[in-house]
Amino acid sequence: MSDVLPEAPPDHDAGPARGHDADRGSDDGSGHDPDRDLGLARDGDGAAFGRLVAPLRRELHAHCYRMLGSTHDADDALQDALLRAWRGLGRFESRGSLRSWLHTVATRTCLDLAEARGRRAMPVDLGPSSPRAVLDAAPAPGVAWLGPYPDAGLADGPAAPHARYEQREAVELAFVAALQHLPGNQRAALLLFEVLGFSAAEIAAALDTSAASVNSALARARRVLAERVPSPSQQRALRAIGDTRVREIVAGYAAALERGDADALVALLTEDVTWSMPPMPHWYRGIEAVTDFAVRLPLTSCGSWRHLATSANGQPAVGCYLRRGDAGPHLAWSVTVLTLRGTRIERLTSFVGPGYVAPFGLPDRLP
Repeated sequence: MSDVLPEAPPDHDAGPARGHDADRGSDDGSGHDPDRDLGLARDGDGAAFGRLVAPLRRELHAHCYRMLGSTHDADDALQDALLRAWRGLGRFESRGSLRSWLHTVATRTCLDLAEARGRRAMPVDLGPSSPRAVLDAAPAPGVAWLGPYPDAGLADGPAAPHARYEQREAVELAFVAALQHLPGNQRAALLLFEVLGFSAAEIAAALDTSAASVNSALARARRVLAERVPSPSQQRALRAIGDTRVREIVAGYAAALERGDADALVALLTEDVTWSMPPMPHWYRGIEAVTDFAVRLPLTSCGSWRHLATSANGQPAVGCYLRRGDAGPHLAWSVTVLTLRGTRIERLTSFVGPGYVAPFGLPDRLP
């Protein structure tokens, strides 16, 4: 695929909204004629196909992540979907929307992959919280874990006029984790309708079912999300706090860990705070349990910490680097995503493993 499709999207936001003709016409603003590129692509011109899909890559990738709960799976699904689209371009009816057709192909690809690999889990799905620090914790074998999403390329606002969720709301950890509790058809229907703004008739065509079945799937999916997704969203909470205060909270969290300052860390947390660390199955709820874990492990026993601020799942996050001895570099260790309530942290989710750090464009080591 790399010799057919460009490896990276252009530096602009995701493509046009459904129902608009901006992905067709004489010029898409990039100096290329989409209609001409479509004709060339149908004749086997890979570069023309690459130009057609480039404005939609970010949006398609985010959709695959929401469906699958893993950046790596989203990478695989997007490449597979674009290969399917390239090979099946003759079936695309140009009077329709290329965006809608590509999302249909991507959705079907994700459903196939999700059926083969199963749903992604979080530690809270595996059992109750631990009241005290587990000192000999080991990764849980055989669990497919939800992963973080590096969201620097996400467009702001809804992807279509009738979408309910903003693009950043729809990658928040609580939202994506809740999606994993839906069967594939419900997950697909909800994302296509609520996030991408497709109509029930369009979703029925994409999923090869009836509009009545789509509406039933939507009703069931909404009930699950109403139980599992907190309100207000993190996007509303972050706007209420303001960028300056959010940066101060992130910096305070990083500084507390680097100094080993338990009091400073506790001052940043809510009373009902939770801390989980996939792939470790243990997780902690409440200020006493979280403090016990923090004092006995990251604040005193792990080594020397360094941090770099980033953003994941539309939320503040830090890349965490650990040095276990007295000398040498700090090596990439994890990405910790912070969920805020008011001006305090109500949830810490630390995705442990250097493989989570690289997709955020962060270095693999610090001094």
